[in-house]
Amino acid sequence: MAVAAPGCRQASAVYADRDGAYELRFTPINSDAAAASNRFTLKVLKTSIELDGYVMPFNDPERAVGILMFKCPGGDVTGADLDACTIWRGAVYSVNAKGEIDNLQPEAAAAAENVFLPGVGPAIRQSQIWGNGKATVAPWDVLAFKECAK
Repeated sequence: MAVAAPGCRQASAVYADRDGAYELRFTPINSDAAAASNRFTLKVLKTSIELDGYVMPFNDPERAVGILMFKCPGGDVTGADLDACTIWRGAVYSVNAKGEIDNLQPEAAAAAENVFLPGVGPAIRQSQIWGNGKATVAPWDVLAFKECAK
């Protein structure tokens, strides 16, 4: 896989959708004990809506699996609580300039050129964050590298 920006790690990569309506920003987890391999936020630009996301490695078959949540309760939560605040879940892929797809690599790896979240746009249209005063543009499922956060 080619590198999106020389020296940029996945944990610092920032991506944008083609319509300029969303920003996906990875942030470091900084924990060797974390079950997740990546943490990110998805901001709906021109609104106050920000979703929390995590990517976890999954085996059999090996996949990077993501979950995108909105206003999940903290502390001791049930599966029903998590289901209620989950906007999207699915495989998370990196895509290079040649169109080659791979699992998103852990946060210490070189940043992907593009991040592919299959079905995220339709999931947002069917969620609680869609409507007047909220998200009104569904993101394309591929977000392109924008910058490396400092």
